[in-house]
Amino acid sequence: MTAFYSKQEWNSVAPAWQKWWKTIERGTEGVSRRLVELAEIKPGSRVLDIATGIGEPALTAANQVSISGHVLATDISSQMLSFAKQRAISLGLQDVIEFKEGDAETIDLSPSAFDAALCRFGLMLFQDFKASLSNIYRSLVEGGHFAAAVWASPDKVPFIFVPMSTVLKETKSPPPPPGTPGPFSLSDQNSLKNSYRTSGFKDLAIERMYAVFDFDSPGDFTTFTIEQGGPILQKMLAGQTDERRKEIYHAVSKAAEKYVDKTTGKVRFENEAILIVGRR
Repeated sequence: MTAFYSKQEWNSVAPAWQKWWKTIERGTEGVSRRLVELAEIKPGSRVLDIATGIGEPALTAANQVSISGHVLATDISSQMLSFAKQRAISLGLQDVIEFKEGDAETIDLSPSAFDAALCRFGLMLFQDFKASLSNIYRSLVEGGHFAAAVWASPDKVPFIFVPMSTVLKETKSPPPPPGTPGPFSLSDQNSLKNSYRTSGFKDLAIERMYAVFDFDSPGDFTTFTIEQGGPILQKMLAGQTDERRKEIYHAVSKAAEKYVDKTTGKVRFENEAILIVGRR
């Protein structure tokens, strides 16, 4: 949730993220747990979560650090943070976790203030990725870990690639230029490691894991995608007539039929995530 899209754009889709949060978290909770493990977060740790969105992996980390620790969760969207706060209160974590609005590249972070930093599916969208890494690096204590998750290449992340490629084709939109921030912009793990290394991180390790999303039907998946798909889809659909939008939504549902589980009848997408951790 950062500056590649404006604060207003992310605020506009925040209600949809609130509506679909259980679907999102069912698919990504394993990634949150693994990031907390990779960052070696324990009771008493001071943790930074960048681009927390609706509150993860900050809430998972808050459960781990307990009342003796502290989590600062940041995001550019005040509406996303508002829902994240509600979730923290509902879990009784309001005394452990603090929320702060700001952009990853420019948010004011105290130097050497955190034992660990986390970012789940946010790095790919940073306008100035290197500046963001430098800001996070400075905020860590010596020996502190930064663990992040990004999406793998498009062919391995069908729940994003299928609707995006379908909408691109249907709207005759040009693909984003190479190097543009987006869901797959950090899918080259060698380039990702080099960026970490250039920013000063050492003892780098990378692993991959699946984030699995289930939907009741292709139509259910299409509704999810259109509602919470973020500014990139909203921009592609802008200017389309209501009739044309219906045709595009039908095309997305048709493309999703390939992923229907014959046993359950549900739509299942197995998506590969790249997890990276480095130490200051």
